[in-house]
Amino acid sequence: MAGNVVVFIDQFKGEAQPASWEALSVGRKLADENGGSLAALVFGQGVEGLAQTAIHYGADQALLADDASLADYRAEAYADLVAKLAQEHEAEIILFSTTTRGRELAGMAAIDLNSGVLVDVIELTRAGDKLAATRPIYAGKLLAKVEGGAKPQIATLRVRAFGKPELDESRSGEIVTVEAGPEAPTKVTGYVDAEGSVSLGDAGIIVSGGRGTSNNSDLEPPADITDENEQEIWRAQQGFALIGDLAEVLGGAVGASRAAVDAGYVPYAHQVGQTGKVVAPDLYIACGISGAIQHLAGMRTSKVIVAINKDPDAPIFKLARFGVVGDLYDIVPALTAAFKEKLDK
Repeated sequence: MAGNVVVFIDQFKGEAQPASWEALSVGRKLADENGGSLAALVFGQGVEGLAQTAIHYGADQALLADDASLADYRAEAYADLVAKLAQEHEAEIILFSTTTRGRELAGMAAIDLNSGVLVDVIELTRAGDKLAATRPIYAGKLLAKVEGGAKPQIATLRVRAFGKPELDESRSGEIVTVEAGPEAPTKVTGYVDAEGSVSLGDAGIIVSGGRGTSNNSDLEPPADITDENEQEIWRAQQGFALIGDLAEVLGGAVGASRAAVDAGYVPYAHQVGQTGKVVAPDLYIACGISGAIQHLAGMRTSKVIVAINKDPDAPIFKLARFGVVGDLYDIVPALTAAFKEKLDK
């Protein structure tokens, strides 16, 4: 069997997740190594432009299911279509990005195709007729090397672990229109916007805060806040405001530790860690975060880590490339001012 590869293009309201193009780059390499073709799976409504973009990013074909029934992501309909098209295309390999939708679809498609999934992969190569994958285990402390078995082989690729291909608008390929399939038994009733203008998963720069954001006794809460827990949250919010200022100047996103989220300082959408978002930005600035194992599991693959903490023995310093021992209330505003001057903002 030729080494045909299909890649699912994860999109929302016509905008593709950047990690999908990273997966397409990996798929191009794997297809070329075994003389196969590369097909992009593009589902939705009004997404023909994405199909053409997939060709420009390296796909030989874009299998386009453009239908009103696919306007909203519903796992049942999407997974059925993935499995059907993978079989028709004689796919040896199916790739997804490790997004919420990608993880769900990979698992459901694996059941339909009687296969398994290599999850959260950070390196992927061929080992004969099998896929050889590297993935973090034990909260990222170790790297495991695993091989795929059943065909088709399915893998989810960690966001920002692979390079994005160059866009070649002169590249040509075939866009094949396919039927949407049966209507899904579920219905999407609406969407709620998450806080923050930059997605943690896609961000190249993340500034995160922890429990240390509340450790400023010099800040006096308003007189109407008398409850001690509410006073703590108010102080933390002042700290996160400073973190937000720095993130804005750098064009980054605001993250948080689980401790900060559990304490009610910020919403869950900002949580980085084993039970939150797993991120791999170019720069990760940890402010007032001690460095619990669960948090490190979510950000240890960041290219550059900067830690700001009053405790010189905080575990985060063992992982950081640069460390500043000091109060975030002093250090973060100084960094913001320096970057503003440097970046002319």
